[in-house]
Formats: sequence, C-alpha cells, structure tokens
Amino acid sequence: MQFSAIQRILGILLMVFSATMLPPLLVSLWYGDGAYTSFLIAFIIILMVGAVSWVTVPDQKRELRLRDGFMVVVLFWSVLGIAGSLPFTLTVDPQMSLTDAVFESISGLTTTGSTVIIGLDELPPSILYYRQQLQWLGGMGIVVLAVAVLPMLGIGGMQLYRAETPGPMKDTKLTPRITETAKALWYIYLGLTLACTLAYWAAGMSLFDAIGHAFSTIAIGGFSTHDASIGYFDSTLIEMVAVLFMLLSGANFALHFIAVSRRNPRIYLLDSEFRFYLQVLLFVALVVVVALYSTGTYPDWGEAFTKGLFQAVSIGTTAGFTTADYSLWPGFIAIVLLFTSFIGGCAGSTGGGIKVIRFLLLIKQGLREITRLVHPSAQIPIRVGAKTITPRVVEAVWGFFALYVASFTLMYLALALTGLDLMTAFSAVAASINNLGPGLAAVGTSYTGLNDPAKWILCFAMLLGRLEIFTLLVLLSPAYWRK
Repeated sequence: MQFSAIQRILGILLMVFSATMLPPLLVSLWYGDGAYTSFLIAFIIILMVGAVSWVTVPDQKRELRLRDGFMVVVLFWSVLGIAGSLPFTLTVDPQMSLTDAVFESISGLTTTGSTVIIGLDELPPSILYYRQQLQWLGGMGIVVLAVAVLPMLGIGGMQLYRAETPGPMKDTKLTPRITETAKALWYIYLGLTLACTLAYWAAGMSLFDAIGHAFSTIAIGGFSTHDASIGYFDSTLIEMVAVLFMLLSGANFALHFIAVSRRNPRIYLLDSEFRFYLQVLLFVALVVVVALYSTGTYPDWGEAFTKGLFQAVSIGTTAGFTTADYSLWPGFIAIVLLFTSFIGGCAGSTGGGIKVIRFLLLIKQGLREITRLVHPSAQIPIRVGAKTITPRVVEAVWGFFALYVASFTLMYLALALTGLDLMTAFSAVAASINNLGPGLAAVGTSYTGLNDPAKWILCFAMLLGRLEIFTLLVLLSPAYWRK
C-alpha cells in the first residue's frame, strides 16, 4: 500500500474541494444572510488540511496500484463527506450537532437526499444553495466514478455494461484517455444542468429555485429549497419538467455522450437497458395512477395521473422529490414505489439502486434456470440484445446481489437494535442504500427523529450504495490487507 501517494492525492482533493465553499460564500454576501463566516472558516480549514497533507509528501508521484485505487475512491467520498459538514457545524442557523451535520453532508454528496433539517423555507439562502451544490458536485463525481474510474478497478455496473452488452456502448472507452472521458461527461452534465435551469425558470420558478432544483434534479438528489419539495410550487408544468429531466438523468450518461456525438437520438432505443428502464417506470406509473384513482386517494383522473406519474419517476429513479407525502398513501402504493427504488437508474447514471442492467440480467438468469428445469441438458445462453453474456459477468452480478442482500439485512437488524420500529428501519435502510432519500413511517419526510447511532449506520449505508457495495466492502476484507 502506497500510503504517501494516497495522502498526496487526498491533499489535492481537499484543496480543490475547499474552493466549493466560495460560491455559497458569495451567495451569502449577495443576500446578506450573515452566514458567510461559516463558509470562510470552512474554506480556510479544508484548504490548510489539504495543503499540509500534500506538502509533506510532494514528490510521491508513483503510479497507483489496484489496491491504492480502492482506498482513494473510498476516502474521496468519506473524507469529502466529513469535510462538507463543516459549514453545517459552524453555522448558527440551523444549529446542528456533528452527527446531523455529517449526515446532511454525506446525504448531499452521495445524492441520497435524506435530510435532518426542518424549516427549509426559513433558512439562509446560502445554506440552501450549499445543500443543492453538494448534490450537484456529488452527481458529477458519481458519473465520473461509474464511467471512468470503477471500470479501471474492474468493478461497477459500467464495467460489465460496456464490455458485455451490444449496441452503441460496445466500445471499451468513450474517448482514448480518462481525462478526456471525464471532460466529455462534464460537458454533458453541465449542458443538462443549464437546460434544466432554464426550463424550471421558464415554467415559473424563481432563478434561485431554478438553479437549486436543477442541481438536485440532474444529480438525482432530491434536496429542495422548500419543505414541501416540488409540491411547494403547485404547478403541473414544473412537475412535468422535473419528470423529463429525472428520466434523462437516470439514463446512462455515456449513452447521452454517444447520442450527442453521433447526433442520432435513435441510439437510445437501440439500447436494451434504456428500453427496460422506460418500460419499468411506465408500468409502475400506470399501476400507481390506477391505484390512486381506484382507492379514492385522488378522485380526479387528471390529478391521479400527474401525482402518480411524478412520484413513480421520482422514486423509481431514486431522485426522491415529492409533490405529496407518498408514505401516507395506501400501503400497497407506498410499498410498490419503495420497491421500485431497488431497481434504480441505469449504469453510468446519477441514479442509485441495484441498477437496471443488473436487474435485467438477474431476470434473464432466473428465467434460464426455470427453462433448465424442463430441459436439463439444454445449453441456454443469456443474451442482452444480440450479444451473449459470459458466465463471469453473470457470476459478478449474483455476487453483487448477494452482498447487497447481506449488507441490507445486517443494517436493517442494526437499526432495529437501536430501537426503531421495523417499517421505519426497513424503509430507512432501503432509502439510504438505494440513495433515494424519503422513506416510510417515521422517515417519510425527515430523519430528524432518529437517534445518533441510527444516523451513523445510515451514513454507512449511503456510502455503501453509492460506491456500489464492492468498492467499500473490499477494504473490510482480510485479503485486501495481506501483502
């Protein structure tokens, strides 16, 4: 393990991250909300810690090995998550404990969207902006991590997706160099953010709200500048704008890159994962809309349609925006929506969950085993599109699923041990490991009422889900530390 080289990279990351304190500082000065000192102090502390980490090992420029890569990725999210909590800890409004500050920061950076803050409408504008910015920065980090970094470590949804599925994504690299790949993804991400901002603004949001909600929409985050989330605006047009951009952000960003570079929108329909992604969301939306109307929750078809469609896409993509408290809807609808978040977004998107491509392969593998019961000697390949999936990829997907279920179960039991009721514990773990945000029961709108041990467990769950299980758990394995 090259600890000095890892320390150098972490120092650079912290120095770069310190610059993210400057935009909310300027927002604070612009609005005169008095919170600028929190961001100024946070900027100085993070910059100094980063500089000290870097300057003590300036010449450690050796190429990182595989093990070092895992450590850097995990430290990137955990250390920056803790560093991002500084403004929340230092600010007077809202007053937050260390646990709450770290929870809010990690929730933002992992684009989970769970919050411990109540009274968003009365908060200083700079704090509101900072929360949204955290999610936007986390979303960009997620795209680069999923499409450019994790494949280099040999793991992640994009690794099996690009290498093993047909169509426009069969190339092993988007561009020849990782820096060029990251730059290309940055342009796509920035372009979608700008388009979403203008669309929200044109639909009736203030410019401040439009920027803030565009940040969290493209990041599939779910943080809002209002307690009522998107429901605050009471606008069908704004809701449909959100639905469109949530759908785009839940799709593979590498697919966006190919479609834009080739100027061919038909590429989306040629992609098996994207087609399955749309089919799942449309089916869930149909079920929810019919259920909302038939149960009398919304006696008007139009309202049932807009509420049901919005919530199905929001929860299904793991964005977590709300126009109504879905946890208060009939139990069947709430559970259907929560279970949809387990599928999540496409590989290489800012969405959470198991990922659509993995879920698709699990279904195909299950169907193959059923067929084998009838025809034991048959050789039945698993295909996605026209290409056959190798047994190694199927094994990796089942390995991921097994670790996912085991991790979920252990954290569920740990939360129950802290005293939470079973529905709260189940939905809190589901919402955290899937990077969804809102859960059911006591965590339907806020996580404020949870005890501190439960919040720390959920912080781990958020990081575990965002790092696609393997990346974090590999550091806990004895084999990783053996020479």
